[in-house]
Amino acid sequence: MEAKAVAKYVRMSPSKLKPIVDLVRGKDLDEALNILKFTPGKGSEIVEKVVESAAANAENNFDLNRDDLYVAEIYANQGPTMKRWRAGAQGRASMILKRSSHVGVTLREKED
Repeated sequence: MEAKAVAKYVRMSPSKLKPIVDLVRGKDLDEALNILKFTPGKGSEIVEKVVESAAANAENNFDLNRDDLYVAEIYANQGPTMKRWRAGAQGRASMILKRSSHVGVTLREKED
């Protein structure tokens, strides 16, 4: 059995989220949450919320034991990019790209 959670349209670029996601891939649930709790930055808070949501889904929807869960799959993919303009030198306009991400987590039970 597996439980999933996805956060879409997170207003942070995937290049900032991917190093945090790589820290917890394959770890036990409690260990992953501890890593995310003590990792500085806004990205770790976002990923922590998604992992907590997947854990709640596992417990409430699938009756899985929280102690046996581990992070099987986790990703931070590119979402849509908002394009904005800013005044540049000599009457030009320069582009500002406001990137977004989709963060997804899959938790599975360890098989003994």
